[in-house]
Amino acid sequence: MGSGGREHALAWKLSASPQCRAIVAAPGNPGIAAVPKTTCAAIPADDRAALCDLAIRERADLVVCGPEGPLAAGLGDEMRRRGLRFFGPSAAAAEIEGSKAFAKELMADAGVPTAAFGVFEEIAPAEAFIDNQPGAVVVKADGLCAGKGVVVAATRSEAKAAVRRMIGERAFGGAGARVVIEERLSGREVSMMALCDGAQVALLASAEDHKAVGDGDTGPNTGGMGAYSPSPLVDETAAASIVANIFLPVVRSLAARGRRFTGLLYGGLMLTPDRGPMVIEWNCRFGDPETQVVLARMDDDLLPWLVDVAEGEMPAGAPRFSAGAAVCVVLAAAGYPSAPRTGDVIDGLPPSAVVGDGGALVFHAGTRAPAGGRVVTAGGRVLGVTATGRDLQAARAAAYQAADGISFAGMHYRRDIGARRTK
Repeated sequence: MGSGGREHALAWKLSASPQCRAIVAAPGNPGIAAVPKTTCAAIPADDRAALCDLAIRERADLVVCGPEGPLAAGLGDEMRRRGLRFFGPSAAAAEIEGSKAFAKELMADAGVPTAAFGVFEEIAPAEAFIDNQPGAVVVKADGLCAGKGVVVAATRSEAKAAVRRMIGERAFGGAGARVVIEERLSGREVSMMALCDGAQVALLASAEDHKAVGDGDTGPNTGGMGAYSPSPLVDETAAASIVANIFLPVVRSLAARGRRFTGLLYGGLMLTPDRGPMVIEWNCRFGDPETQVVLARMDDDLLPWLVDVAEGEMPAGAPRFSAGAAVCVVLAAAGYPSAPRTGDVIDGLPPSAVVGDGGALVFHAGTRAPAGGRVVTAGGRVLGVTATGRDLQAARAAAYQAADGISFAGMHYRRDIGARRTK
């Protein structure tokens, strides 16, 4: 279920499995429709009843949900109730993303390192909390806001303005009626994803996202302008520590609360210079665009892993990943992120995900194909051009070479994805 770049990457990877006979994507996109063994059904990812009916009608052996909204709304619960094998958490477990306040309180109880915080539903106490903080703060809408409900404030006045927009003006509707205000951590962000069967954790390859719209991490934050894998800051020792001190305590705490988590658990971590890895956020599903680079490097067949997770019996160990690196460059629409324009014709698209001899991949994130017409833009993040290489430099060169062959009116993208200092 889903229609973005993450879902295109999942369909592409799953279709390569010798165990996969067919894939039905709902609603999918033009890129997903071109994946081998795949057809698309025009059913929105939030139409729970119609999706369950579709899965039963297609005799689906496994259902995989991409976006967080349907998970938080209980899609997994309904699928399982109707006898379907489902990859993804229950609504109760998905609250780790659906409510930032719940996630912070869960981590506090589990002893998981995270920023100091306060939770507020009224403006005055929130502003008083901001005034009492020794440093800068981050203001977050409690609920789901498609990655847009976070303000990293440079000043107290900016933080207070964010509170007033969220609580007072309902800029994010009910999702911002309650806010979490936390200390602003310093360091380097990394994205860690893990398969979870309710008790065990299998960590996937590390990645780093680029949130800001402009080169050098300038401009407003977005859903992600690109990513690369692996992070040079996460070696085997660091990964083992992250599993032991962050992922496992959270998974065990959820289980102890009767919220057994099965699916993909995503931890956005800050590698602080003095306190080590600390959690910034939790997601209850594959990240985007991190999924694109992680799956591009995955050597194992993904399908058996997802089936085992859905059945709650994951094998010991973790999936294998190739050496080298992967880079994803997001091609964004005119006006993104504030007011993306849609309907622009896209030139230079390959007939399938693979482009050229270098093995670059073009994952569709925000596209549509009008009846009998050419593919046009249909969202803010339009395409995710992804490539692998023997090292980060080679992967960057391949990704940008492929990106330069695609064009549409107003297209813009960062030129520094994967160019961060290694330390």
